[in-house]
Amino acid sequence: MHVSTSLASAAGGRPASPRERQVSDFTALTKVVQGSGLLRRRHAYYWSWFVGLTAALAATGVVFVVLGDSWWQLVTAAVLAGLLGQVMFLGHDAAHRQIFESGRWNDWSSLVIANLYAGMSYGWWQHKHSRHHAKPNQVGADPDVATDVVLFHTEELTAPRTGLAGWLTQRQGWLFFPLLLLEGLNLHVSGITTLLGRGPVRRRPVEIAFVTLRLGGYLAVVLWLLPFGMALAFLGVQLGLFGLYMGAVFAPNHKGMPLVPRDARLDFMRRQVLMSRNVRGGRVTDVLMGGLNYQIEHHLFPSMPRPHLRRLQPVVREFCAERGIRYTEVGLLRSYAIVVRHLNAVGLAARDPFQCPLAAQLRPVA
Repeated sequence: MHVSTSLASAAGGRPASPRERQVSDFTALTKVVQGSGLLRRRHAYYWSWFVGLTAALAATGVVFVVLGDSWWQLVTAAVLAGLLGQVMFLGHDAAHRQIFESGRWNDWSSLVIANLYAGMSYGWWQHKHSRHHAKPNQVGADPDVATDVVLFHTEELTAPRTGLAGWLTQRQGWLFFPLLLLEGLNLHVSGITTLLGRGPVRRRPVEIAFVTLRLGGYLAVVLWLLPFGMALAFLGVQLGLFGLYMGAVFAPNHKGMPLVPRDARLDFMRRQVLMSRNVRGGRVTDVLMGGLNYQIEHHLFPSMPRPHLRRLQPVVREFCAERGIRYTEVGLLRSYAIVVRHLNAVGLAARDPFQCPLAAQLRPVA
């Protein structure tokens, strides 16, 4: 599909400035998308996923009760981790207004799916994720690249990391995926902390009720039916694999892509395309990654229903090629290698962030 625009006429007959050309780029792409029907809702698709996941979770619950005191329950825990990952993809889509036209319907869908089904705080996640979408990979703005246990850049590092912390940081690329085994627990704790604190949560009483019912009921059933040691093993496998699954899907999207300095300004299209990475694959990849393998298209049109992203991809790829905008797409294993290499490079730079060439690249040119 070819898109043509008259940038001169858009600028009132005079030659268009670089800024006007950039704005016109996304305007032209938006017109194409609006005329393609790709923004229309897919109610049957999403209802099928919701009913299917509900049935699968119910069947897993039945298997759990029937198995009882058996170490085969660890297989049940692994299956549950995968199903809950798919549940969170569905909650992600609802939070982005992909399922219904009504904002209220999408909000309540997210509350039910995230809080009641998965035990996660929708309000906490939405606030964090919205900031990420607004300024992906921008230092000081995107919470997904903020300084934490894992360093994604050295711009905010005020002192070299030494000792055990330094040793771990220098090897953080290799340790990244093992650390994701703790991410499931971290996601639950972060949400609960926000709900019980003063974080930005619109429907705090509803979220607290849903999360308490979900997590309290879940723990009660597991501890009631399984011996204590087996129950801990079950919870460890379920939470560990859930966190690993979520991290393995989200990490390839932006980690290792260019970082934006704190005070840099970019137009919307380049901000979203240049900082995002797609993952190649077929229908199986689409399902396993919840459509997030089309990260560039998702960031450009976050309210577009998941099944339409595959159809949008060739349009965006060709559009970017015509305008000289770098469009990044790699295989899944290649994306993981990029993430590991990038994190190791940042970790090594943390030994002396003030003399680090990587940090120097992040500083805006005067």
